[in-house]
Amino acid sequence: QVQLVESGGGLVQPGGSLRVSCAASGNIFRIDVMGWYRQAPGKQRELVATATSTGSTNYADSVKGRFTISRDNAKNTVSLQMNNLKPEDTAVYYCNADSTTATMRRIVYWGQGTQVSVSS
Repeated sequence: QVQLVESGGGLVQPGGSLRVSCAASGNIFRIDVMGWYRQAPGKQRELVATATSTGSTNYADSVKGRFTISRDNAKNTVSLQMNNLKPEDTAVYYCNADSTTATMRRIVYWGQGTQVSVSS
């Protein structure tokens, strides 16, 4: 079992910045992809950004150029630096870990979510 603990988030004015972080712990064999998803009220959960263990990153078009994902493989952490935030970025942000066990079983884990609110 792997636990994901998120930190950061909060309330910020439009144009401001926030950073959310996530630390994985527990019985970790290998985490192939770590990333962030978000879910706004009344909407489906959507991908924000992901980072593979080899350093490849992927971003939603809506956040490209504003958000930066960073991952520390040794510490099993992933962070999301969010700049120039817009009201439409308001959502609950969820950490995600796509992992492989020692028996080559794939398991996807989710954090509990952290609220990011952008409002004046």
